[in-house]
Amino acid sequence: MWNVDIITFLPQIYPSILGESLIGKALHHKNWDLNILDICNFKNGTSHHIDDTPYGGGAGMVLRPDIASKAIDTALNRLPDAKRCVIYPSPAGKPFVQSMAQHWSQTDGLIFLCGRFEGVDERIISHYNITEVSLGDFILCGGDVAAMAMIETTVRLLPDTVGDKVSLDDESFVDNLLEYPQYTRPSDWNGHKVPDVLLSGNHRAIAQWRSEQAEKRTYERRSDLWNKYCHLKKTDK
Repeated sequence: MWNVDIITFLPQIYPSILGESLIGKALHHKNWDLNILDICNFKNGTSHHIDDTPYGGGAGMVLRPDIASKAIDTALNRLPDAKRCVIYPSPAGKPFVQSMAQHWSQTDGLIFLCGRFEGVDERIISHYNITEVSLGDFILCGGDVAAMAMIETTVRLLPDTVGDKVSLDDESFVDNLLEYPQYTRPSDWNGHKVPDVLLSGNHRAIAQWRSEQAEKRTYERRSDLWNKYCHLKKTDK
């Protein structure tokens, strides 16, 4: 079973979206496991605070390393033999991409440390060799929304989560291309018609059209992916 521990200031918000649809069904059928750790339960006897003001001054509060370490150790000790890395959702982290989720899906699971406000003491990041990961160039109030997005992305790649395995091989970011446009009934809606090739029954022509559309869409919308795609095509020749 793929296991996730989430260390959070907001335990009451879980499982939220992770308990719905295919991801929730996979959780119910024990295809993966979700364990929530309330950071407030790790207060020590000398202080009632789990965060404190930053050294050197500045706004906001920082999660204390002595508190964070207790929570992380608890998560690690819950499954001591499992191969799981600790993830800290952070705008300073490496960008989250599909290949990262694919790699995670082949491990025993993950541990998420979800900060709030100004984040966590840097010594925690270094001591536990925590991987910082970012959803994008924007700021959230904390790491929980980002953690949910990363977990959903990864869980859908686990065996038996998505019924049609072909859909996982034929979607955006596979081979560094965005997915081609999709259409369904009615074939003529408000004067907008489905491309004739999709109604032709010619599977080779349909595959060619979809390939061309994926390339066209990627070229027009994501120059970064297009350049990577072109580089890999040259390398494969």
